[in-house]
Amino acid sequence: MQTAIRLPAVRLHVHWSDRVAHLLLVAVALLLVIGLLLPLGAILSQALQQTEERSGWGHFRAYLASPALLGSLWNSLWVSALVTALVIPLAFGFAYALTRSCMPAKGLLRSITLLPLLAPSLLSAISLIYWFGNQGAAKALWQALGFDSIYGAPGIVLAECFATFPHALMILVTALSLADARLYEAADAMGTRTLRRFFTITLPGAKYGLISAALVVFTLVITDFGIPKVVGGNFNVLATDVFKLVIGQQDFQRGAVVALLLLAPALLTFAVDHLVQRKQTAMLTARAVALAPRPAKGFDAAMTAYCLLVCALMVAMFGMAVFASFAKLWPYNLTPSLDHYVAGIVDAELGGAVLNSLLLAACTSVVGTAVVFCGAYLLEKTRGLDVLRPLIRLMAMLPMAVPGLVLGLGYIFFFNAPWNPLNGLYQTMGLLVLCTVVHFYTTGHLTMVTALKAIDGEFEAVAASLKVPVFTTVRRVTLPICLPVLLDVSRYFFINAMTTISAVVFLYSPETRLASVAILNLDEAGEIGAAAAMAVLIAGTSAIVNVLYLLLGRWVDRRTQRWRLR
Repeated sequence: MQTAIRLPAVRLHVHWSDRVAHLLLVAVALLLVIGLLLPLGAILSQALQQTEERSGWGHFRAYLASPALLGSLWNSLWVSALVTALVIPLAFGFAYALTRSCMPAKGLLRSITLLPLLAPSLLSAISLIYWFGNQGAAKALWQALGFDSIYGAPGIVLAECFATFPHALMILVTALSLADARLYEAADAMGTRTLRRFFTITLPGAKYGLISAALVVFTLVITDFGIPKVVGGNFNVLATDVFKLVIGQQDFQRGAVVALLLLAPALLTFAVDHLVQRKQTAMLTARAVALAPRPAKGFDAAMTAYCLLVCALMVAMFGMAVFASFAKLWPYNLTPSLDHYVAGIVDAELGGAVLNSLLLAACTSVVGTAVVFCGAYLLEKTRGLDVLRPLIRLMAMLPMAVPGLVLGLGYIFFFNAPWNPLNGLYQTMGLLVLCTVVHFYTTGHLTMVTALKAIDGEFEAVAASLKVPVFTTVRRVTLPICLPVLLDVSRYFFINAMTTISAVVFLYSPETRLASVAILNLDEAGEIGAAAAMAVLIAGTSAIVNVLYLLLGRWVDRRTQRWRLR
């Protein structure tokens, strides 16, 4: 009789570094839950809270029955649509000139279009007041065009075009750069006319980029708070309604209702963009030939003239704010002076606000980059916790669809609640850092994931076969390869933290007041010169930091990226 042989059970050994990696992944998930999902849930709970007058859904019916508030919704929609209709063709023409012409100084012209990214959106609104306001330098020209005042819808549309132009341009340049020269060579061989080639090859190839750019511009405009606050006048939009209801009237329930309505268009555009990206097909294959523009004197001259005109308008808008910030008494005494800087920083005691902005930007750049890299690496390069990973991926993408004003309002409802053990964070610098990191999380996450996907998984496989801890592989392989991308993500967090307004306008205290929020306060006090000085100071700081990042990036390339050179 044969006896069965029992083999000892094999226990899979889990390295301590894998356990730590799982704990870090749980920590990233917990951070996103606390910083994103729970505040959004608090807004929904506040909006649906039942009162003696009406039920939860009654607040929405009451809002829709209010002609004034319903008018704000309509104003937000048509202004956003108009800005999108203006910006997309302008940005497409500029992107077409950069990618399909041989005009000179492309790098300089494109750098000029990035100026709006260095300053809060308020700067464009302040510049418009100096150009076309009641004492504006070109008020007569504005009236000759048929407009009575810069305040209202015309001012909002013009300022938003300036603020959103670089966002659309970056997307469209990328879309037009991905072109296969073989298609154009075949069209030339068949004798296809230039205009027909444009409508049958160029536009279809850039279709998804155009849709994405339009959705981004629409979302940025409908959720922007700073520009309507400065030049909106009596023209109300959803973003200013939220501010008035919460800060002015302390009506938190109606404020929550408006916040959810403000969230709906952003979620809709995010969903449309996601569907568009799923249908997008690759424009460049392994056999594709890069498209190189051919010199054409007439076309290149026309493109150069167009780009110079756009850049001149950009410089005029940005330069007016700089000039006015140094003018002693506009418009009577234009002698250069530092009076507005002294009034804004010394007399108004806003030097601390500038330091707070620098502290917020520095902490956000460090903490945000670390969290983004940790979350992206653990999602892409480790295994385990399969149930949690889809949730983290969803939460990492959701901040792109949440306006800063809505996120900040959610932080009031959640972190200011007496029952919340995290109540002590309210109105602290730590909460401002958390809010800013979550607000700009998606772009950093997507950038980091793109970089990590380019690294072959064999590195981790070989390390695992040699029983090398995960963190050793990260330190010796992944970090050196990804260091340039980490610097880009860090710079993105720093500059956006310096210029953000909507996400933090509800969360600061007198001790944590920021320079970007101080611009609003100075404008409300009638100190528009000091507000311009503060905006220029933020832009100058962002520009200096941007240059430092570029220099640091060159040093990093020389020290860690020599392997890329052939």
